[in-house]
Amino acid sequence: MRGSFSAICKYLNWVLTSRLRAVTVIVLAMSLLSSFASAQIDEEAREVGSYRINAGDVLSLQVWNEPSLSSEQFSVRPDGFVSIPVVGELQAGQKTIAELQALIAEGLSRYLKDAPTVVVSILASNGNLVYVLGKVGRPGAFPINGPMDVTQALAFAGGLNTFAAENEIIILRRDINGVQKSIRFKYGQVKDGDKLETNILLQSGDVVLVP
Repeated sequence: MRGSFSAICKYLNWVLTSRLRAVTVIVLAMSLLSSFASAQIDEEAREVGSYRINAGDVLSLQVWNEPSLSSEQFSVRPDGFVSIPVVGELQAGQKTIAELQALIAEGLSRYLKDAPTVVVSILASNGNLVYVLGKVGRPGAFPINGPMDVTQALAFAGGLNTFAAENEIIILRRDINGVQKSIRFKYGQVKDGDKLETNILLQSGDVVLVP
């Protein structure tokens, strides 16, 4: 009897230990999944709202419960300004959507009893362009509808022609303060699979010069 009782106790202890191990594994797995999901959400939150408005973009404005202050469609002028009902002129160029919404809400709050809820949407990103000039098949301006690197822009422009200096390409880029810098790009190295980190993503307004 004592042997049987001892065996039963050992068996029960093994079952409980196994179940505790299983529960521990499940808890750890759920914790890891939760951390991964939180990291993804944080990463997405950092990426949201990074687009900067350009001259030529077409926007819409919705002011919650104030239809008379809303606007179905308005364009960003070449100087980067927009005209907002009641508020007047605002600088929109090179601002994010969140920044422009905050400016409009601040302006409207002077005339409204309650803090307004403002939503600005991009209807057309006509001003989101890069320019490829020089010895390419089709020089011109090309819209950025998604991430575009230098080689993709050259492909849009019909590729390099026979006389192009493929290792002397320059990207001209102007920052928010209007200061321009040049970035050298050696197409010959990239097409051979070298220096791939130099095949940078282009930004709105970049000019790719192919001598």
